[in-house]
Amino acid sequence: MRNPGRRGLSGLIKRSFSLAGHRTSVALEEEFWTALLRIAATREQSLSSLVAAVDAARGTGRPLASALRVTALQEIDRARAPAAKPENDGGG
Repeated sequence: MRNPGRRGLSGLIKRSFSLAGHRTSVALEEEFWTALLRIAATREQSLSSLVAAVDAARGTGRPLASALRVTALQEIDRARAPAAKPENDGGG
């Protein structure tokens, strides 16, 4: 899947968003954009909405690009985790 955006010399793809009334650009690897697009589709939201949600939830010490990468990795971890087993209440 090819993602729209501008690829820089670093191989990163830069996309622009309007967050909280301000324009900002984020540069990520194509694989992270693909993962974020899948996450947004699973949540039935646009990529812009997902990025805005991550932006609103991130701490002030974490850059947006880092927060987006962490979101993608956390979602992959959740998808790979085995289903939770019901707790044994000892009533056996």
